[in-house]
Amino acid sequence: MTATPVPFGARLREAMDTRGPLCVGIDPHASLLSAWGLKDDVDGLETFTRTVVDALAGTVAVFKPQSAFFERFGSRGVAVLERAVADLRDAGALVVMDAKRGDIGSTMAAYAETYLRPDAPLFSDALTVSPFLGYGSLEPAVRLARENGAGLFVLALTSNPEGAEVQRAVRGDGRTVAATMLAHLAEENAGQTPLGSFGAVVGATLGDLSSFDLDVNGPLLAPGIGAQGATPADLPAVFGAAVGNVVPNVSRGVLRHGPDTAALRDAARRYADEVRAAVAS
Repeated sequence: MTATPVPFGARLREAMDTRGPLCVGIDPHASLLSAWGLKDDVDGLETFTRTVVDALAGTVAVFKPQSAFFERFGSRGVAVLERAVADLRDAGALVVMDAKRGDIGSTMAAYAETYLRPDAPLFSDALTVSPFLGYGSLEPAVRLARENGAGLFVLALTSNPEGAEVQRAVRGDGRTVAATMLAHLAEENAGQTPLGSFGAVVGATLGDLSSFDLDVNGPLLAPGIGAQGATPADLPAVFGAAVGNVVPNVSRGVLRHGPDTAALRDAARRYADEVRAAVAS
């Protein structure tokens, strides 16, 4: 008899409580490879990725590889990503695949199977998805995530300025599109303890979000800390009562300290400590 998988939300809560509340983005920009003294090719990509995994996989709670930076090298780049995902998960870290997939019907189902089916090479603990073909279009991913103990992070209030024209648009019922997405997530997570598995992407650089109900009983993936200008100290003002469920993402703020592995570990530890202190204040 197959055991019921532990839901992503429960695993995420435990990981952040034990390893620290931090998600490190793995974003091998060409400029970052150059800063590390690496070529912008598959060998440079592999060296960069192996260094990050070896340095941090055993201590950081969550990693968010950006699929595009691996896909741009074709099948060899995707192979590097596959190995990184497997090694991170083997080390006890959780992997949120940042692919922002969104489509309808069988195509959305195929995307879901790529990242949320346990025997898939890119199986991840959670996946970022775009709901702007309608929240209902995500149903195949929601269903597969539930079946396999995985999670989703749905774009809701992103930090890019262009996002507001869609996300803050007002529907006929008077609610914004973002508020509608948050309400859907709250419904998905109803009754789940200690944390639901269906979260939102909410930028840490957005300032006061008190007009939105961020208490969806699920995680809030918060990009924007570090190079984009937000700091851990900003989190309580942005997220209010939901700050305890924030998964703060830092990419360049940590990765710029490489390729020195000790410096990478120190940077990740410092950010996790700063987030913990800000949330507890």
